[in-house]
Amino acid sequence: MREDNRSGEIEETAVLRCTYSVCPICLRRIEARHVRRKGGVFLEKECPEHGAFSVPFWRDRIDLADWIKDAEPIREGENLNCPHACGLCPDHRRDTCCVVLEVTGRCNLDCSFCFAGKDGLSEPSFDRLRESLQQLIRPGATLVQLSGGEPTLRDDLPELVAEAKKAGCKYVQLNSNGIRLAEDRQFVKTLADAGLSFVFMQFDGIRDGTYEKLRRRPLLGIKKQAIVNCGECGLGVVLVPTLVPRVNIDEIGDIIRFGVALSPFVRGVHFQPVSYFGRIPRLPGDEDRFTLDELIWQIGEQAGDLVRPENLGPSCCDHPLCGFHGDFIVLGPGKLLPLSKRDGHTVQDSPCSDPADRSREFVARRWQRGEEKLSGNPLNSRQDDIQDMDSFLERLKVHGFTVTAMPFQDAGNLDLERLRSCSLHVFAEGKMIPLCARYLTAWRGK
Repeated sequence: MREDNRSGEIEETAVLRCTYSVCPICLRRIEARHVRRKGGVFLEKECPEHGAFSVPFWRDRIDLADWIKDAEPIREGENLNCPHACGLCPDHRRDTCCVVLEVTGRCNLDCSFCFAGKDGLSEPSFDRLRESLQQLIRPGATLVQLSGGEPTLRDDLPELVAEAKKAGCKYVQLNSNGIRLAEDRQFVKTLADAGLSFVFMQFDGIRDGTYEKLRRRPLLGIKKQAIVNCGECGLGVVLVPTLVPRVNIDEIGDIIRFGVALSPFVRGVHFQPVSYFGRIPRLPGDEDRFTLDELIWQIGEQAGDLVRPENLGPSCCDHPLCGFHGDFIVLGPGKLLPLSKRDGHTVQDSPCSDPADRSREFVARRWQRGEEKLSGNPLNSRQDDIQDMDSFLERLKVHGFTVTAMPFQDAGNLDLERLRSCSLHVFAEGKMIPLCARYLTAWRGK
């Protein structure tokens, strides 16, 4: 197939598969295509009212067909009510791995990129949240993420953690910017004593200038103190960078090294390439997209001595384009032992049969702190003898480390083939809603 590009030149294109998406302006469900052209693979679609849209989602740094393998395309007549009737519907293909519960709309930052809008001030009552926990929890199985806003602005957050554990929640995760965790060590201890499992902490880089651009204030010292406070109270921390082109892409390798150096306090890095919903500074162009394969390639370029691209593979749980998992053991300063290869089965150590259950148990066991029997300062990882199985398992429990990613979808690149396999759900309005459907935001203008 040949067509004119914007400069008037003839460009070779190829349609790889058909899917469905939404118009970024009116959110109407429309047909879409994966089209390969110069520069990568694009999601192309056209709204009868608002015209054509094209968004890059793969830059051909890695072979796309090899990555997605036998992922089944969405076909005409399937998932007809998606994404506007999410609940989950009977056509949804994945159970819940992690469920997000928003406990506040308040925040102590004014970030340039945020899931929330500008005026998030709402806060549900404790009784309402307790009722929600009782509704969403499957005793002995659920992983719940307490999110916001900034959850630590609630003084009763430890009581909410305790309520979740009382209701039978297996893992309770906190999504936080780390400010109060750095400033109030007693609050951290109270959270740990209440049963908090681990902390997902916003961590965009190792330069204060990065935080000034994305979070409007220098925060690196605060992040470091929050990690120490959590670690000393027995809470594992996962670093969660939002990756934005021309801001912090060059810090990917340094973020991984920073996390490895702070094992076992830091349990891994979970990258989130920027998505354009909620609060964003402007509508994105092609140059504002950072794709999953670019991230994998950059990890190899910047941190190939620690993490090689072949050690990162798609999760068994979500659609292959929705992220990757990599499993490692920290052997010493600047040294990781890979436990996974890109074979489509990165989650290998769980007896669970359901993909959502396997993924949940994989990340939860890695991110939750193991009881440390190693001597010395836990911030100084040492080379341990792991020649026998007992020492290997002990090292894995204490110094396990993950490198994972999840690129969320926005109105520009939403692909319903991906959305119907989402296992990260937000509990709202009494039902489970895939995260990318819950936060879907219409763009005002083209």
